[in-house]
Amino acid sequence: MERIVVDPKVLAGKPVIKGTRIPVDAILRALAEGLSVDEVLEDYPQLTPEDVRAALIYSAKLVSSEDVFPFVPGKVKKLDKVPG
Repeated sequence: MERIVVDPKVLAGKPVIKGTRIPVDAILRALAEGLSVDEVLEDYPQLTPEDVRAALIYSAKLVSSEDVFPFVPGKVKKLDKVPG
């Protein structure tokens, strides 16, 4: 992901489009709110269609690498003491 960078000196380390201070989540939020890619590019003229695509790919990879452990009420076993 050459277009996405994480730098602690830029927006406290949030993932941004390289060379900008535009966070990936701002692009995702705009798309989720119903803006088209063209509208996002109008709002952020320094972006390219490839930048928007990179934000989507980055997010997809991030989410796909998460481990999810569903919580089912009543199915949790309480431990009397900590093992070990």
